[in-house]
Amino acid sequence: MDVKKIGVIGAGQMGNGIAHVCALSGYDVLLNDIDRQRIDAALSTIETNMSRQVGRHKVSTEDMAAALKRIRPTESLSDFSEVDLVIEAATEDEVTKGAIFQNLCPHLKANTLIATNTSSIPITRLAATTDRPEHFIGFHFMNPVPMMQLVEVIRGIATDEETYATAENVAHKLGKTVSSSEDFPAFIVNRILMPMINEAVYTLYEGVGSVDAIDIAMQLGANHPMGPLQLADFIGLDTCLAIMQVLHEGLADSKYRPCPLLVKYVEAGWLGRKSSRGFYDYRGEEPVPTR
Repeated sequence: MDVKKIGVIGAGQMGNGIAHVCALSGYDVLLNDIDRQRIDAALSTIETNMSRQVGRHKVSTEDMAAALKRIRPTESLSDFSEVDLVIEAATEDEVTKGAIFQNLCPHLKANTLIATNTSSIPITRLAATTDRPEHFIGFHFMNPVPMMQLVEVIRGIATDEETYATAENVAHKLGKTVSSSEDFPAFIVNRILMPMINEAVYTLYEGVGSVDAIDIAMQLGANHPMGPLQLADFIGLDTCLAIMQVLHEGLADSKYRPCPLLVKYVEAGWLGRKSSRGFYDYRGEEPVPTR
């Protein structure tokens, strides 16, 4: 299928990154959110991030200007009647995503494809909330989208070959490398990454090491670019918890039990960078460990 116009639902951290790379790759983009302020913030973030790319000579000024013109904001799903592909990038909550798909489908063309950027929820189950499970696929971008090279493409049980091939072609046009995953909870990247982060939180919870000690150990001892607790703050502790809960419930194995300390931080609203506090406190000039 020839994709020319892409709709992105959700103007948060992932949604604005997806809109950014789609527009730079020549696609017309419809960026949707129920909150107009979030859309405006996303457009500002996209412009700032593209300006950084111009400063690094990775994007020309002309390409940036053209890309920004390709992004059209909207608060209404009824405007999605002309898109060829919808990429949903709303919060990592199955009920929320299901409600979005049910409201979205009546506005779409019969052959419009739907992709979800879920990081953990089974594709088959989400596809079943739509009127087109054969045209539904998992399209999991890594964060930050403009910088990270990977896209996980996940078929549901009903996903047809044309939908998969189209998703793969779009990913390649975006300059991404595709990793094909089967439809198991958390797919490949988060199936491996999140238990590591959860184990780092357990290491903190049990007093084996401080926040600093754990992150320095993994940076210098395992050559990771950032420590697991820094990374958790960057991803969002609520997202980390949601993925661990999907793994625990979906695979019924105690090794995926979310650490109680991770639960406590989320209950406190300490979600990481986006709330200014997580395993580090970001309210000062430099991040300071909270434990």
